[in-house]
Amino acid sequence: MQTRESLFRQIETQKYLPTLPSILLKLIDACRQDEENLQKVSKIIENDPSLSSKILNLVNSAYYGFPHRIESMYRAVVLVGTDAIKNIAIGASVYEVFNQTKGNSAFNLKSFWWHSLKCAVVAKLIAEKTHYNHPDEAFLSGLLHDIGKLVFWVNFPEQYRKLLETCKDQHDLLLAGERQLGATHSEVGAWLIHRWNLQSFMADSLLYHHEPKNRILNALPLVQIVYVANALSHVQQQDEDYNIAEDLYGFSRSQVEELLSLAEEELKNVAHLLGIEIEPPKDPEAILSEKDRGKQGDLAREVREFSLLTGTLQNLLEANDEDTIVRAAQQSLKVLFDTKRILFFLYDPEKKGLICKATEEENNSFMIGNLIIPMQADKSLLATSLTKGKPLDSFTDFADTKPIIIDEQIIRFIGKEGMLCIPMLAHGEYVGVIVLGLDQVEFSHLSKHSMLLNMFSNNVALALHVDQVRRNQLDRIQSERLAASLSMARKVVHEVNNPLGIMKNYLKILGMKLSAQDPAQEEIENLNEEIDRITMILRSLTAFSERRVCNFVPADINVLLSDLIRIMAGFLSEHSNIEVHLDLEDELPTIITEKDSLKQVFINLIKNAVEVMPRGGNLYIKTRHISSYLEGELMSEH
Repeated sequence: MQTRESLFRQIETQKYLPTLPSILLKLIDACRQDEENLQKVSKIIENDPSLSSKILNLVNSAYYGFPHRIESMYRAVVLVGTDAIKNIAIGASVYEVFNQTKGNSAFNLKSFWWHSLKCAVVAKLIAEKTHYNHPDEAFLSGLLHDIGKLVFWVNFPEQYRKLLETCKDQHDLLLAGERQLGATHSEVGAWLIHRWNLQSFMADSLLYHHEPKNRILNALPLVQIVYVANALSHVQQQDEDYNIAEDLYGFSRSQVEELLSLAEEELKNVAHLLGIEIEPPKDPEAILSEKDRGKQGDLAREVREFSLLTGTLQNLLEANDEDTIVRAAQQSLKVLFDTKRILFFLYDPEKKGLICKATEEENNSFMIGNLIIPMQADKSLLATSLTKGKPLDSFTDFADTKPIIIDEQIIRFIGKEGMLCIPMLAHGEYVGVIVLGLDQVEFSHLSKHSMLLNMFSNNVALALHVDQVRRNQLDRIQSERLAASLSMARKVVHEVNNPLGIMKNYLKILGMKLSAQDPAQEEIENLNEEIDRITMILRSLTAFSERRVCNFVPADINVLLSDLIRIMAGFLSEHSNIEVHLDLEDELPTIITEKDSLKQVFINLIKNAVEVMPRGGNLYIKTRHISSYLEGELMSEH
């Protein structure tokens, strides 16, 4: 029996030890640090053809639209952005880890991948259900939780084969046998994660996933998530498995069964994408067929794309408005499916049509804004795709007939041989259509990823739908606040109008008691006008949501100012120690204006002048008629 240290040293000398995730660490570190580190990482990326190809293809795509091809990897890394770097790195690292096991048919990879993928899916569902901030990290941890078994197999195939044959499905015996080799697969997996320098608790989640339950009760969330996911990822669930989920998360048996049902459904979708049967074989010692061995490469490629999809969806969740969601979705489509011509048509329920959404990188956004597809457009691929809720393309659906003119125009606009229309629906409601411009060869390649495309479009639709619901809620809240303010204003106006009406009645009685030639009649008339103006101001408080009707009448500026000063002069002299001096030019022409509004302007000007003379002073008001317009002048002296 050898020690852990001697075992790890022996593994380090083997040529089958996966090493690519060290690049993942360096790239993630670079995303968190400054520009100088990006220069260093660009050198590392140049040594990896897969990453180099992805990044350079993205930078030189129509998304950026640079006039010259970008050849410098450093510039490419900077332009791609940290989110895309992280997503590409996760997908590439997972692919390379799996790819290292290719060709080792004696190890039951079919059963291994079934359990690993189910653990990954369950871990992701638990992370989402418990509001863990990084469900993609939980997925990747679940996917790699038994990576130590692969390390044992590729480095000690004969010894590990005998151990598997002896222990079969008895985990306690397997762990004891592994300790005889120097360490358990949990310890080997954690050691490998530490060797890759991943700065998370992923290594701990691998290390403790076979520990006694009572030790996990006080562990950090990622350790608990992978522990429960592993327990729930067996072929047949035992009572102990349900107890683990209940003790750690309080999940009832029905909640666990619902979660497992969702996991089985998602697992079937993944299995369809991978093109290999993942149900565990009846014979635990079954050997993979030649057909299955040939599909191991496809398995690695599809898992890589699925991991990349999981990472890109995080960008959609973090987007805070419609424009950001569309841009994030467009970038993700370019990275995932290497498509260059993409249009987003969003459904407008008021116009009952699909309106093309322009993005910043489109040079012809003025044309895109005019692309509107009526939902009643007969036989349009876009409208039909949305109403039927299924993808349609011009290559097969127009095989025997010509497309309608509006579809021909869109195909000509995107500059490709045809197009693929992918509907976006959320909870049965129309959201829009994603249009991919493709040539025949591109369509043939992309049709193999139909399930992945549908999963992606569903998530984009959900993100856009949630944003629309949020905006509708904000509009509703604003309307409710406006209604509450209007109700309060009406109450205030009603209360104030009562004493104003009484004042007008008293003024009327006073005018009746005085003779018609009494000088006070003019003062009474001015007061009545001011009360009417106050009434109009109050009425405007309750009519701010209505269209305002202007009342233009002839007005004499000199009379308007004289009446105003007559009312205010005594108050200004007594309370502000301000003396008013009028210098009004005779025979000023009458003007057509909204009298009350102009009077309010004069009051505001006088009020401003008074405020700058707190100790009193002289206020000069002049009017002049110069050529075709009036000139007014207001001066303060203090």
